[in-house]
Amino acid sequence: MEEEDRFNEGSAAQGPRALCSAAATVAGSNPDAEASLVAQQQWQAIHDRRAAGQSVSAIAREQDIDRKTVRACLQQQAWTPYRREVAAPTLLDEHRQWLIERAPQVHYSARILHYELRSQRGWVGSYETVKLAVRPLRAAANVAALTQRRFETGPGEQAQVDWGQLTVRLAGIATKVHVLVMTLGYSRRGYAEGFLRERMPDLLAAHENAFAHFGGRCETLLYDRMRTVVLGTVSDAEGRRIPKLNETFHAFARHWAFTPRLCQPYRAQTKGKVESGVKYVKRNFAPGRTFADLEDFNAQLAAWQAEVADLRLHGTTHQRPIDRFAEEVLALVPTASQPSFLQAMVRERVVAEDWLVSIEGNRYSVPFALIGKTVQVVREGGHWIVRHRGGVVAEHPALTGRAQLSVRPEHGPGAALRNARKRYAELPVSGMHAVDTAEDVEVRDLATYEQLMEAA
Repeated sequence: MEEEDRFNEGSAAQGPRALCSAAATVAGSNPDAEASLVAQQQWQAIHDRRAAGQSVSAIAREQDIDRKTVRACLQQQAWTPYRREVAAPTLLDEHRQWLIERAPQVHYSARILHYELRSQRGWVGSYETVKLAVRPLRAAANVAALTQRRFETGPGEQAQVDWGQLTVRLAGIATKVHVLVMTLGYSRRGYAEGFLRERMPDLLAAHENAFAHFGGRCETLLYDRMRTVVLGTVSDAEGRRIPKLNETFHAFARHWAFTPRLCQPYRAQTKGKVESGVKYVKRNFAPGRTFADLEDFNAQLAAWQAEVADLRLHGTTHQRPIDRFAEEVLALVPTASQPSFLQAMVRERVVAEDWLVSIEGNRYSVPFALIGKTVQVVREGGHWIVRHRGGVVAEHPALTGRAQLSVRPEHGPGAALRNARKRYAELPVSGMHAVDTAEDVEVRDLATYEQLMEAA
């Protein structure tokens, strides 16, 4: 009773608008429906003022409602509470759950939903029926987006990761650079690095460089559904669809012992912190700059992060990221003592017809007899080690940059020919046919040289 009195007191003090605060707005112009939504005290006030001689227009202005609603109230002999009408059954009822799940995936397009209902689910209803059914779903999604609450995490709990693309001038040529951004959820401190592609080695290298930059990693890392992270979905034991992580990325996450999290489908806004970081790089770092090459791009980007991005006053936290990072760094899991996954990762390559293998944008030679064979490549320190059947067949210093070539003469067919002639020359003359011309060698099958090399 005390609470009810306080409510009534407050309503009277705030005037007529407060009396109908519980009322809802209904679509269309249905006076009966609007009148049934009017609160009881307001309904009584309308009748009292009409009995006192006020006009319908005056009452409508005072109560801040439509004149049709006033007339509808006056026609009612007694106030009746609003009762929601039960929706009549429709042809869509059996497809309702599918519609609720599918609509967000096609951005609430009634055209697409209508087509899929008819072509895939045997539905025979009209487009207008689907359009009316989708309208409240779209409205609810819009309201949810407007009222979405920012999700905050504690120090070291979460970082968010995403790619952004910039078109800049490298050596005077317009070039698309793919920038990976990692943003720490608590401090908003970020790390960014540019690449010419968005391949797995680029993704993993950026992660390890970010861990080194921060001096540690967060417990969880949040991603959208990029192909280098997730390959699709699979069914679990209960028949539910769950994400299937890329095997290499899954191994990387296990190596560094962090938990990868994925945004819900079509809800990439859940990683808004890093998306803001990507926009910040695009709008604040890139405009007006030119770069000699990708290395210069990343050098300028690193300087900008230290001199500008880390020191700005963040619009949400109202603190400098570098200042909040002083608290967050204490909660990060240290990574300095752990060996690099990227260097230990075994890469399988098929030897091309030019007896070269491609590694991170550069090409390296292997013995030509391995053409068409699969070899394993591992980085050890500053060198690439190439193995076949467990044995080392080639070793090259790792080239910097891209589109470069490292060829060792001893890997070519000429070296095998010279070695074969030398071995033949050391054999007894009896019972052997000499090889005197290049033509005799060229018509031999490559398997001959492979056998010679294996025998060596």
